[in-house]
Amino acid sequence: MSLSLCEGGPSKLDQVTERSRISHRIAAISESATLKVDAKAKALKAAGRPVISYAAGEPDFATPDFIVEAAVEAARDPKNHRYTPAAGLPELREAIAAKTLRDSGLEVSASQVIVTNGGKQAVYQAFQTLLDPGDEVIVPTPFWTTYPEAIALADGVPVEVFAGSDQGYLVTVEQLEAARTDRTKVLLFVSPSNPTGAVYSPSQTKAIGEWADAHGLWVITDEIYQNLTYDGVRAISIVEAVPALADRTILVNGVAKTYAMTGWRVGWMVGPADAIKGAANLQSHLSSNVANVSQRAALAALTGPQTAVEEMRQAFDRRRKHIVAALNEITGIQTPTPEGAFYVYPDVTGLLNRPWGGVTPTTSLELADLILEQADVAVVPGEAFGPSGFVRMSYALGDDALAEGVARLAKLFG
Repeated sequence: MSLSLCEGGPSKLDQVTERSRISHRIAAISESATLKVDAKAKALKAAGRPVISYAAGEPDFATPDFIVEAAVEAARDPKNHRYTPAAGLPELREAIAAKTLRDSGLEVSASQVIVTNGGKQAVYQAFQTLLDPGDEVIVPTPFWTTYPEAIALADGVPVEVFAGSDQGYLVTVEQLEAARTDRTKVLLFVSPSNPTGAVYSPSQTKAIGEWADAHGLWVITDEIYQNLTYDGVRAISIVEAVPALADRTILVNGVAKTYAMTGWRVGWMVGPADAIKGAANLQSHLSSNVANVSQRAALAALTGPQTAVEEMRQAFDRRRKHIVAALNEITGIQTPTPEGAFYVYPDVTGLLNRPWGGVTPTTSLELADLILEQADVAVVPGEAFGPSGFVRMSYALGDDALAEGVARLAKLFG
């Protein structure tokens, strides 16, 4: 329906009725499914419903006190009230370079680091930096909801490669090779994974890295969960497994998950000098510097005591074991044991096409709606991350709430 601004003749808007009011690029973006489900759960809870939400991917712990104190001190210092370098505080970039060597086995200079407004901005800028229109990105699936949107915003083409629960949600080199074309430019590599918690073994990581290197591909590796692994597992970085990839790999990371700092909005990119220079130019126009108080807090997180981090990791491990065991007691649910992050990704195909409380769900989207309406439990359906038939559940919530939520599912599907 066109809008006429005056009587007696067509307006300019009438003459461009085929033009969208907003750009097609922006109109095509889908709302984050995880945030949408979490917002709905919070709204229902505010209205008096006893909803338990497994939707949000954030720790339920408070940010450690020493980090908060560093931020308070920084807020009192006038130097943090001013603009600082768009790529980040020099001290923080040095600390990130040290962490990258320590945890990812890659030696970089501070000039190869950009501090971003959370890991999400790092992901966005990485794709903007590498992709030209039509370039293809191989995306192991299930995937975090933001990846395909960020690729599309850079005029790239996401190519999904799916690995189901029978593969532990880990793609193989053979699957990747089958998806490769002459337009493939980037491999996205995520270990530990959001949404599955799957971790690639050192040998799997090396094989995939060598394949990417042999074909001259860029790699964007999201290492935001690299410090949250269990059972003695280490999430080896792809650049540590295959050092030759260092000049064609961008690492994205941040303090959000490891340090319970989701709201502080500090992430980073690490990569080759030319890619980082390009991304820094973009950021200088996009957002300039991250809030200095948050950067000072992140500096304290990376350089201070790690005791609280280990305590949180142990709590996640306890919850992981509990939720996997409890879910696998429910007939129709198959839950592989995740080795990292703080999610489980149950295969719920055994619950579909069966009547539950007068409703017969045929997709995991319908199943998630049923669970919310009949059990007051919020989960994110698999359609947000790839094929239907799965749900994502975060165990980064209190032990009592976690147990109660699974008990409600057992009652609903018992």
